[in-house]
Amino acid sequence: MELRDYIRIFQKSWVLIAVFLFLGIGAAAGYSIIQTPKYSSSAKVFVSTSGGSSVSDLQQGNTFTQQRVKTYADLTTTPIVLLPVISELGLDLSSTELANMITASAPLDTTLIEISVTNVDAALSAEIATAVSENLAKAVENIETASNETGAESPVKLTLVQHAEVPQTPVSPNVPLNIALGALVGLALGIGLAVLKEALDNRIRNERDIELISEAPILGGIVFDPKASERPLIVHDDPKSPRAESFRTLRTNLQFLDIGRENRSFVITSSIQGEGKSTTVANLAITLADAGARVLVVDADLRRPKLHEYLGLEGAVGLTDLLIGRAEPSDVIQPWGKGDLFVLPAGKIPPNPSELLGSEALVTLLAEFNRAFDIVLFDSAPLLPVTDAAILARLVGGTIVVCAAGKTHKGQLKGALANLSNVDTPVSGIVITMLPTKGPDAYGYGRYGYSYGYGDTGEPTESSPKVVASRP
Repeated sequence: MELRDYIRIFQKSWVLIAVFLFLGIGAAAGYSIIQTPKYSSSAKVFVSTSGGSSVSDLQQGNTFTQQRVKTYADLTTTPIVLLPVISELGLDLSSTELANMITASAPLDTTLIEISVTNVDAALSAEIATAVSENLAKAVENIETASNETGAESPVKLTLVQHAEVPQTPVSPNVPLNIALGALVGLALGIGLAVLKEALDNRIRNERDIELISEAPILGGIVFDPKASERPLIVHDDPKSPRAESFRTLRTNLQFLDIGRENRSFVITSSIQGEGKSTTVANLAITLADAGARVLVVDADLRRPKLHEYLGLEGAVGLTDLLIGRAEPSDVIQPWGKGDLFVLPAGKIPPNPSELLGSEALVTLLAEFNRAFDIVLFDSAPLLPVTDAAILARLVGGTIVVCAAGKTHKGQLKGALANLSNVDTPVSGIVITMLPTKGPDAYGYGRYGYSYGYGDTGEPTESSPKVVASRP
């Protein structure tokens, strides 16, 4: 994943990330509230040696003291020091429990011992720190005197130089630190979950997902319209809409596709059903006819034909009748609208669609269509459920695959392209449908030519009359 992918994930999943961020902050704040405040108080003890008047004696005494300071600091939490403290203060604690409250440290290259006591009672923490310091001095004096064979006074002396003060503010819980850590953990969890969700999402989302799968050119993008089922012919129903303009851009790109090919016939198919291939064929054909081309649309989906419903035509007779020799092209091809747009419905659904689409009769019809029309568009069945589109694509020579953003899985698109590759049929181009108009996945689609801000699209702006099918 590249940096732009992470940025897109953040834009797409910012709500999820924000939720986990606030959950982390809330959990940290709640933890801080339920914690009992603890106070810390410190006392300092100075360790010195007596005797010696020369510089050499003083230096040796200082070295000796520094070596002993660490030992005296460790002595602080032993029963020999703590038991007298428990007795003096009347604490209902064992020496081990009291030791857990005490921390003794000796700063490097000094002869100071800092004794800190943490307790829920501020005053008691100060009393314990002072008592421990005093009893440490006594314990060291007794130990050093007992170890002196001559019985002379101990050369080491511990002096309490800083009495413990009653703290005014607790040292724990550290609310700012807890909240910062909670926010950091929540943010990390939110980002991690968003990245995991994106990694597990195997659907085609944008242009780059397709580019990683196929080298075929992307001819255009069709924006998502929640009312597409109510107004499939958007070019006529709302000619100024972004979706209508995207079909005009697709028309322009199609005119430059496979320039070296003599016939201008294309099979338009998809990986699975419901990706918008039939509405794409219908609207593309209308825009081509509006541009002055003589267009024939053939409904070659002999399993679930839809074109005649979208265009308001009679679909009882059509392609199947031509393929079995029951009718002539002039009998079943129907004109549509005011331009040079003609439609050949699918006709009756046959029991053997694949055999009919691979027959010599279709080859003959295809040659006749290419002579009579500038562009021929075949609306075929999806590639994955059946082989109809692959068989038809091998005969026609130009194939356009429709891919629905947010619906088609990457594996489905790979499988569809593999089916075409198996019959040695190159993909002329890919059209992305159902593109979002907002959000991170819509960032790159302004180049497809549509915009909300333009009033003149280059097409007639008056509302088209209601389409009435012309019948032969």
